[in-house]
Amino acid sequence: MSFERIMGLEVINDDEYQKYRENMIPILHSFDGSFGFDFKINEVLKSKTDDVINRVFTLNFPSKEVMEEFFTNPDYLAVKDEYFLNSVNSVTTISMHEKNT
Repeated sequence: MSFERIMGLEVINDDEYQKYRENMIPILHSFDGSFGFDFKINEVLKSKTDDVINRVFTLNFPSKEVMEEFFTNPDYLAVKDEYFLNSVNSVTTISMHEKNT
């Protein structure tokens, strides 16, 4: 079993968001986390939110607990503060679920 989180973002600064990705991926990997899918999109046909979504991706972790540890990790939070907050306008959690790997 593993845990998957499907996310939608409105990225408003691609360069800063790329720096965020480059700096957070080593931390993600240290938690045995990874990206499964990653899409840049230009049209949303149906949504449950009014937030704009132009990026959709999946994050995979060994468990929900490991995912929660990652998102509260001080090193991750420092990267998020430096790059993510200025590059993303909205964050939408589309789904979180356990999955058979």
